[in-house]
Amino acid sequence: MSAVNDAEMRELASRAAGGDREALERVLMAARDDVYRLALRMLWHPQDAEDATQEALIRIMTRIGSYRGEAAFATWAYRVAANHILNFRRSRVERENLNFRRYGEDLTEGLAAPDKTRPDADLLAEEVKLGCTLGMLLCLDRDHRLAYVLTDVFALPSSDAAFICDVTQVALRKRASRARAQLRGFVSAHCGLVNKSAACRCDRRVNAALRKGRVDPNHLNFALHINPEDAVGEMERLHDLASLMGSHPNYRAPGTVNATIRAVIESGEYKLLK
Repeated sequence: MSAVNDAEMRELASRAAGGDREALERVLMAARDDVYRLALRMLWHPQDAEDATQEALIRIMTRIGSYRGEAAFATWAYRVAANHILNFRRSRVERENLNFRRYGEDLTEGLAAPDKTRPDADLLAEEVKLGCTLGMLLCLDRDHRLAYVLTDVFALPSSDAAFICDVTQVALRKRASRARAQLRGFVSAHCGLVNKSAACRCDRRVNAALRKGRVDPNHLNFALHINPEDAVGEMERLHDLASLMGSHPNYRAPGTVNATIRAVIESGEYKLLK
């Protein structure tokens, strides 16, 4: 969680629990981007992820006095945030009730030759890829989605991931394994980046995505976090599920999250639980 080591985070958490507002802000700002990255992978839509991040940070803030050092502070904060996100309202994309069968059928519709005359063609293909891989995650239920993201995307130790999910390590590994098998089967059957014989290619999906309103060239949800010049080279390096899911940029929470959290801290509206 950011570059702050655990000893410093524990000290800041202790000071924050004692009423030090500066320490509290530093703790929450250190957790902010990690919580947002988790929320984005759990909910898909940036606005839903932003809302969930703000609420999860407030939950961390109000519960900080209950931290007893039972895990690294970052792991404890992840657990609080993950529990909130698991119970967060269904995101606008989750309401589409995606499953792997329907998602696979959708990917085969409207494939067309890419329009290479567009100056933003590569960036749009990257947007499709990022949105598509997040969509795959939404074909899993939330418990399996969380287990997979923590273990395979964020590469957390199984002991930490199990603590965050509040399950045994055996149960955690079973969830992650089931999720991995479903995702691997899906990309092997449908994703041309992983299986060269599969019909779907990100650039061939651009026209359909634009037509259906899933990609707005004037308001990209994901690809603006990357260097446009890196998009093509990155795609050429993808060859399996792990590299595909790990190809996302290091998303950062919107600046509005900072402003909201600072306003909440300064308001003194929320009491810290002991």
